[in-house]
Amino acid sequence: MTSNTERHDPYAPLRFQDYRLLLIGRFITSFANEMLSFAIGWELWLRTHSAFALGMVGLVQVIPVILLSLPAGHVADQYNRRRIVVITELFIALFVTGLAWLSYTAGSLVLIYTCLLGIGIARAFNEPASSTLLPETIPQELYSRAAMWSTSVWQFASITGPALAGLLVGFFDNVTFIYVFDAAAAITFCVLIMFIKGRQLALAEKSATLDSVREGIRFMRKTSVILGAITLDMFAVLFGGTVALLPIYATDILKVGPQGMGIMRAAPSIGALLMAFSLAHLPPMKNAGKTLLWAVTGFGLATIVFGLSTNFLLSVLMLSALGALDNISVVIRGTLLLTQTPDELRGRVSSVNSIFIGVSNELGSFESGFAAALFGPIIAVVSGGIGTILVVLAVARIFPEIGKLKTLDVPAQPG
Repeated sequence: MTSNTERHDPYAPLRFQDYRLLLIGRFITSFANEMLSFAIGWELWLRTHSAFALGMVGLVQVIPVILLSLPAGHVADQYNRRRIVVITELFIALFVTGLAWLSYTAGSLVLIYTCLLGIGIARAFNEPASSTLLPETIPQELYSRAAMWSTSVWQFASITGPALAGLLVGFFDNVTFIYVFDAAAAITFCVLIMFIKGRQLALAEKSATLDSVREGIRFMRKTSVILGAITLDMFAVLFGGTVALLPIYATDILKVGPQGMGIMRAAPSIGALLMAFSLAHLPPMKNAGKTLLWAVTGFGLATIVFGLSTNFLLSVLMLSALGALDNISVVIRGTLLLTQTPDELRGRVSSVNSIFIGVSNELGSFESGFAAALFGPIIAVVSGGIGTILVVLAVARIFPEIGKLKTLDVPAQPG
């Protein structure tokens, strides 16, 4: 009679040592990466006072993801994935150490961007392999709860990392130590991975890269529920790029200054963290597909209200709602990738997902900025919210399987 209690136990994934090691490692690296992003932006701004220099940071790191993710997915499905993660994390540590040296010596900007490009290349190969680690650490029936805890950890890191970085940089007036910390975090993650004793997932049969990539794409096209969820998320982020325009809202519309800007930047992550914690404690979703469609619809509505708001408190509440509703989408999409993808295809499917995420994040910021330049920030944000709702209607029609999706949990395998 205890099976129902165990099935709904939100802490069940945390009872597995391998999963705890993975979660701790991902928190450390996510926390350090958030601090790294702060440090790079802060240092380049002080040295150049150029918005273009800041924009180049994202560009040189996203180009390798777009160009290399598909071959990286092939590599992840053909070779030892833990070894790939360790090697790429060590390369990340090496390039970040280079950034530390360039920061300490006020070195060439060209070399700084070269190091950032190296980090982008390493991450392009790291992500498809890293995405296979979670299924190695827990039983299939716990995937959805594990995805929620992983999201919670990432959101907590995204809140605390920049906040601590800002405090420390203000106190020490230096960012070099942040680069050193990030390199140490990557090495620490490597050590934790070595202690994971979980099952090794099945690898794909050796094949030519082009045939391997085609197999991954065929699977994505055939599994319409995953393709629909990824498409929905991509266009929601593409049209709902509100965060890119927060500086305009902070200075010209809400007139709350840098302190208000900081609160608004933190609001989506706080909302997402609260939602992730709530989802972990709630019973499994009974209508996950409809929940996804309604969550993205709510995301669009909250975007519209934020765009029209001239009240700071209402704006912060809407930003928190955006983060919370987006987190529902993230958890459902992440769980689908875990439960619907065969072990031997995980790397290639994850690589396609990485491209979707990279493109939507970068193009979303560009689309919002371009629309704001042409029509003003309010029209840009409101039209983005309307576009998001239209995307929901289109995806629900093109991919009817999403609306029919029920539970995300995989039934426990008979022992």
